[in-house]
Amino acid sequence: MSYLEDFYKAYDEDRRLLSQSGQVEYLTTMKYINECIAEHSQPKILEIGAGTGRYSVTLAKEGHSVTAVELVEHNLEKLRAKLDGTEKIKAIQGNALDLSELADNCFDITLVLGPMYHLYIREDMLRALSEAVRVTKNGGHILVAYCMNEAAVIQHAFLHGNLQKVLDNDMLTPEWHCKSEPKELFQLVRTEDIDSLNSELPVERTKLIVADGAANYISECIDAMDSFTFEKFMEYHFSICERQDLIGASNHTLDILRKL
Repeated sequence: MSYLEDFYKAYDEDRRLLSQSGQVEYLTTMKYINECIAEHSQPKILEIGAGTGRYSVTLAKEGHSVTAVELVEHNLEKLRAKLDGTEKIKAIQGNALDLSELADNCFDITLVLGPMYHLYIREDMLRALSEAVRVTKNGGHILVAYCMNEAAVIQHAFLHGNLQKVLDNDMLTPEWHCKSEPKELFQLVRTEDIDSLNSELPVERTKLIVADGAANYISECIDAMDSFTFEKFMEYHFSICERQDLIGASNHTLDILRKL
């Protein structure tokens, strides 16, 4: 866990999500979380891999009942510091691979917005998803975020000039699929990888969303936008974020599942 702990101690995730370019992913994810919330009466919400609480704390402050599970103690401390004691939230340290302290069929909405970024073996990815499904009620929603392969290749290898380093370090398969391991921090997937995982679980997909689309490609442009232009950009983004022809090129996707 040291690579992950060191990364999150040095990285300001809140700051990223609060920038205008980071807001694209955040606002999109919240839009679809709220759509799921609207389908449940007084939903019990679980976030696995809650980070510093950008989503969990927001939802709790909106009056929802939230359980936040986070692996990295540094993140958990930052999450708890945002609470004033009036929120209906339980924040605990835990691992997405083992949620044995949580009962079966307990939550209406389960958020998995970070763990799949940092699991490098298919069996671990499937185990984390299986745990998320287990603790979710039948008919409940599981929202899972992924980092996508093509955005990483385009940006890291080509746009940022790291192609030779990537080739020298044998970080790509002949099919241009990134090879991920703990020291690289992030697991990068394609839509067929996500579909393969889902096929082994008692779930059905309701939507697969482009979470940030072009935002990371043109982050400097978006961060420089005035409020009117940014509002129009978000209108455009929301109009296309369910287009399946754009899924693979997004940095992040959001898979919305319903437990059968």
